[in-house]
Amino acid sequence: MSFLQCGEFRLPLDRPLIMGVVNVTPDSFSDGGMFADAAQAVAHARRLIGEGADIVDVGGESTRPGSAPVPLEDELRRVMPVLEALAGCGVPVSVDTRKPELMRVAVAAGASMVNDINALRAPGAMEAVAVSGAAVCLMHVQGDPKTMQDNPTYGDVVREVRDYLAGRVAAAEAAGIARGRIAVDPGFGFGKNLEHNLALLRSLREFKPLGVALMAGLSRKTMLGRITGRDPQERVHASVAAALLAVQNGAHIVRVHDVAATRDALAVWRAVTITP
Repeated sequence: MSFLQCGEFRLPLDRPLIMGVVNVTPDSFSDGGMFADAAQAVAHARRLIGEGADIVDVGGESTRPGSAPVPLEDELRRVMPVLEALAGCGVPVSVDTRKPELMRVAVAAGASMVNDINALRAPGAMEAVAVSGAAVCLMHVQGDPKTMQDNPTYGDVVREVRDYLAGRVAAAEAAGIARGRIAVDPGFGFGKNLEHNLALLRSLREFKPLGVALMAGLSRKTMLGRITGRDPQERVHASVAAALLAVQNGAHIVRVHDVAATRDALAVWRAVTITP
């Protein structure tokens, strides 16, 4: 496993990749409403690409703790103009959705990746990705966004999350999705308390035997607010530190709001750790 195949894009995994977040939503926890207009979202995506994003991830439904599902029509209206405008932008465009209908339309419009918090469990989702050339990120979540943070409970969070993702990778392969098109995400903050999140961050290397790309999304999350006492917009430094720790512990992709700051930190890390 040395690459992630995203449609026509073959992304090498010999260096950490940065996925830039583009939320086309009125209510995302960190930047809700800032890029709800399609033109604003497209400009933001292009700015992130200019700052060094290897992938941009466009989402039209907030899955923050306590959020309710968004109707398909609303999600399509938010996301599709942005995806269409970003066609030919030079990097893979990912669609962040759990709806099979949107997956199909988005891939037809040029999306090269599907980022699904539901790990393709919705009826028809697995088939929607399998027949495409798109990559997929399979994430772990305990419960659903509306209730997932009420009282998350595990016996062994690392083992349980790893076993769940192993099962989803096997299901994806059985459906015809090649291993080189698959990434997994332990789902920081999705049905996990602070100790669960920290245990997963410490133990990311235990996901290596899955044999697929590993993504970590820690940017501006509540766990960082619990540690630092800062609001989402003030968590840039904590987010960069978390991304760096994730890469040091085995993550291939970090999903972030602050691309330039993350890129610079990873550039310094690579200069120190890579032998000439």
